[in-house]
Amino acid sequence: PLTGCCHPATQSCCCAICSPPQAENMAPIRTTYVECDQHEKAYQSQDAIFVARKRVVGAKKAKSMRYVKNVGLGIKTPSTAIEGTYVDKKCPFTGNVNIRGRILKGVVASTKMNRTIIVRRDYLHFIPKYRRYEKRHKNVAVHCSPAFSVKEGDVVTIGQCRPLSKTVRFNVVAHEPAVNVAHEPA
Repeated sequence: PLTGCCHPATQSCCCAICSPPQAENMAPIRTTYVECDQHEKAYQSQDAIFVARKRVVGAKKAKSMRYVKNVGLGIKTPSTAIEGTYVDKKCPFTGNVNIRGRILKGVVASTKMNRTIIVRRDYLHFIPKYRRYEKRHKNVAVHCSPAFSVKEGDVVTIGQCRPLSKTVRFNVVAHEPAVNVAHEPA
């Protein structure tokens, strides 16, 4: 509003002076606080964000009102984690969880739990006596952030993290929707 290029009717500006530059492929940085999704009994807010901070008039760079981090290992942060309003302290992108150790892939077998899915990993086991392989599988309990909308049959990439509960030691870091799902009517 202080420069002559802003549009007083719409309160918007297209110049580089009023709006900070952003990369073309990055999601916009939210500088105003948006209320987080409230689905629990306790008030949900991100630990790293102080809601009642003072707005500095002469600030050079506007800080984001949402805590998002890059987990590394070549894993891209999903745009739903950057732009979303969910609060999940066990999310590797917006919470207090580090991905370290193994990176695995598997097929989603069950999504019946709240923010936890079961991933089935098939493998072959060699039997030396018969010199042949037999099929085996393991089910892994995995925490699934609200940034991903997974369904049964989808292929997910999971990363090892610290123990999140009695059985959960992995976190979903990437999601590939099922290509050809042949649903048979029950």
